[in-house]
Amino acid sequence: MSQDSAAVPDAARKLAARRRREIVAVLLFSGGPIFESSIPLSVFGIDRQDAGVPRYRLLVCAGEDAPLRTTGGLELSAPYGLEAISRAGTVVVPAWRSITQAPPPAALDALRRAHEEGARIVGLCTGAFVLAAAGLLDGRPATTHWMYAPTLAKRYPSVHVDPRELFVDDGDVLTSAGTAAGIDLCLHIVRTDHGADAANALARRLVVPPRRTASEMGHQRYLDRSLPEEIGADPLAEVVAWALEHLHEQFDVETLAARAYMSRRTFDRRFRSLTGSAPLQWLITQRVLQAQRLLETSDYSVDEVAGRCGFRSPVALRGHFRRQLGASPAAYRAAYRARRPQNGGPEPALRPERAERPERERAMLGAGSGERYAAAALAGHGLATAEAAEAGKPQSDAYASRLPESPVGRGPGRPVLPGQRERPVG
Repeated sequence: MSQDSAAVPDAARKLAARRRREIVAVLLFSGGPIFESSIPLSVFGIDRQDAGVPRYRLLVCAGEDAPLRTTGGLELSAPYGLEAISRAGTVVVPAWRSITQAPPPAALDALRRAHEEGARIVGLCTGAFVLAAAGLLDGRPATTHWMYAPTLAKRYPSVHVDPRELFVDDGDVLTSAGTAAGIDLCLHIVRTDHGADAANALARRLVVPPRRTASEMGHQRYLDRSLPEEIGADPLAEVVAWALEHLHEQFDVETLAARAYMSRRTFDRRFRSLTGSAPLQWLITQRVLQAQRLLETSDYSVDEVAGRCGFRSPVALRGHFRRQLGASPAAYRAAYRARRPQNGGPEPALRPERAERPERERAMLGAGSGERYAAAALAGHGLATAEAAEAGKPQSDAYASRLPESPVGRGPGRPVLPGQRERPVG
């Protein structure tokens, strides 16, 4: 689905009489990251009518019993409880503390009831896991942080997960990718409610782009070569490790199945049950990731990169690279180098063995400014903060990205899911 589409479901529910469109409820949980939590507070909780932005009424609600501690060591006191959600026309879940934990049943019931009564339900980043646990994403397109997308797809197979989108608007249920994409989705909501002028005015006040697209090279897609933690004790772990060490060689899934002493059918089923991804798509993703690294850190030509990543031809590399990253290899390299700090002149291209830079390190650039933004946004929204002795630290898993081969959408636009038609690696 196009991120700017607003395909309202055919059976859109009428908003219950006691709910108001201008009321936005934000549901907070203990252990949630402070940045994601602050995004809807800043967008919907500050009166900016002087700048031409229509006013929303914000209700900050505790999704569980106090105290609510953030990952930054702050203790929050929300002014409302779950009962306040009954008045909201929009309910936002900005994040969930751990994708390995089940959300509180009372909060899930409140979300289901709000949806049944016509409220718009929004999940930012890992908040999508709360929406999925409530059953609100069944049969729908959705997105979340790229690192958690495979786990969301594995745990909730009826959800059509596409980690390539900044956000997905499915009418009455909306989800966004990680961190900054939450701002994009909130601006989209303002644009949907009040038009482009209001959204643009708000973007100017927040000093952010009024509209980003996932295909822009300014929004980098990060692929991860890691896998769910539970695979470590499985016999397939050795085969996966071998594949990652030999990506420069031309081999296919049949080769991996043979190394696991399994038939192709059995191997496909076991691999998918462990990772949430079809082995062929996983292998293609790892080859594209390797190509991404080489384009960033080496001076190899595109043809050489294709050979060193196991693609049978540069044409195969270009096709898969553009499908997964939205740009040609040459355009990706040019844009990446244009954004690097110059420090008096361009850095010389390095050979790959001397230029390792983990994808997660790059993805975390700018985190310091994000924390400062979050702390400032918490002020003035009815949230009392105090230093806590220990902050609840969210658990995290490591995952291999599953990137569908077609955009998320409704009907004919559904993504290609694991087990459907597969293409050869090269």
